[in-house]
Amino acid sequence: MVNPRCYLDISIDGEMEGRIVVELYSDVVPRTAENFRALCTGEKGISPRSGVPLHYKGSHFNSIIRGLMVQGGDISAEEGVPGESIYGEKFEDENFELKHSRKGMLSMANSGPNSNGSKFAILTNQATHLDGKHVVFGKVIKGLGVVRSIEYVATVGEYYPTVDVVIADCGEIPEGADDGTINFYGDGDVYPDWPVDFDAKVDDVSLIINAVDFIKLLGNEWFKKHDYKMAIRKYRKALKYLDLCWEMEGIDSASLMKTKSQILTNSS
Repeated sequence: MVNPRCYLDISIDGEMEGRIVVELYSDVVPRTAENFRALCTGEKGISPRSGVPLHYKGSHFNSIIRGLMVQGGDISAEEGVPGESIYGEKFEDENFELKHSRKGMLSMANSGPNSNGSKFAILTNQATHLDGKHVVFGKVIKGLGVVRSIEYVATVGEYYPTVDVVIADCGEIPEGADDGTINFYGDGDVYPDWPVDFDAKVDDVSLIINAVDFIKLLGNEWFKKHDYKMAIRKYRKALKYLDLCWEMEGIDSASLMKTKSQILTNSS
């Protein structure tokens, strides 16, 4: 059996940031994985208990602990409770076989033993102190850069983000289907928004430079259309790719500096 994949499209302060793709460990924690999957699709409809949609769409990331995790999925919007599951108000801790061993792991939030609902956390670091207390049920396979963007949203008080961080859309990716991370904005961009999401290892300087030039040209096109937010997004993306080159052997530093200057000054 192939583990299911789901996606979360994230907006920050009203602007689309990108897509997070996750794999769910249904082979280890099938009930917990199914809860998350069904909350992504919204297929269970309206909760007979609370009257709220059993759907992550429109819910917020409401806690950001930089260097540890970002937490979201509260479909009930009730403070201090772990949300609501597809099985009822809460369900049991399925098992603790999977560990909080690295960033990108998905873990259930709870208010104590056997109190899982809809809230979940995405780790931005290992968190072994949570082992045996919270159920790990999946991992991020694309979009760790988006998770990092969430992590660096400014916070106030008890880790509350100062702007809205919203799951604008979500769902399940059919087996064998494209994950939608390429050409996310529909402008013909054939490169992932984050270099880390390349399916293959990127170690060819010429390939990266080609990507930088292509993305920079897309930024120029958006600029000509007076869509400056999209232009800036593309220029920032081009710089992310350019940064990869500095760590490679045989680079032409002067050429890289010239390319960087062209990106920063919107010139060809």
